[in-house]
Amino acid sequence: MHARIQNALSQLEARHNIRILYACESGSRAWGFPSPDSDYDVRFIYAHPTDWYLTLDEGADTLNFPVDDELDLAGWELRKALKLLRGSNAALFEWLQSPVVYAETASFQAELIPHLTSCWNARAGLNHYTGLMRRGVEDDLVAADVRLKRLFYALRSSLAARWIQLQPTEVPPMEFQLLCQVLPPELDDTVNELLSRKATADEKTTVPRPALLVDFLRAEYEAVLAARATLPITRVADPTPALDALFRTLLVAPF
Repeated sequence: MHARIQNALSQLEARHNIRILYACESGSRAWGFPSPDSDYDVRFIYAHPTDWYLTLDEGADTLNFPVDDELDLAGWELRKALKLLRGSNAALFEWLQSPVVYAETASFQAELIPHLTSCWNARAGLNHYTGLMRRGVEDDLVAADVRLKRLFYALRSSLAARWIQLQPTEVPPMEFQLLCQVLPPELDDTVNELLSRKATADEKTTVPRPALLVDFLRAEYEAVLAARATLPITRVADPTPALDALFRTLLVAPF
């Protein structure tokens, strides 16, 4: 699959006349709880030649492709990505923390990581994870048997939201094991047992609904709904000048 991903990225560069600056894993394989049959969620940031930016009208800023059983591939154009970084887009914050990097020009990840703190907006982050929690609590975890995959999706989002409430000035980590620092100790055994099971289960595996864990998720969801309107916006300075400078630097790099 890594060879297939590299080949797909090279073909994209040739077909669309773009330069892929960064490509990473963004799903369960990066979060730390993949199933054997988990697909590969590859996300990338790309730039056009400089002339593409020197027009009155902005062109399309996203590349999406049909998803197959193994590969989910999508990317954002550099200017769009930096605007989303400025807007504290939680998905992009996760991409830039990914432990699985498939392609990178120079030190792209290292260049952008310092900007996460200056662009971080705790309230925007909490709103993002609240939306992900809602599906889990209201839809996915109500039956007697629940999909193991959806259970971990809900748990990861809940831990990220809990992290933000406890440490609003710190960006929550992408990886599940790091987020587990804020998991109540009484849930450790349950989560570890389910994590071991997920490592050998397929994407459709169901388990009896773990009452203690689901009660925790519901309580966390209610706490988030109460907290998100009052959580402070933590940004202290406009990150635009620094991001503008970074944008120009990345554009003039050799194509």
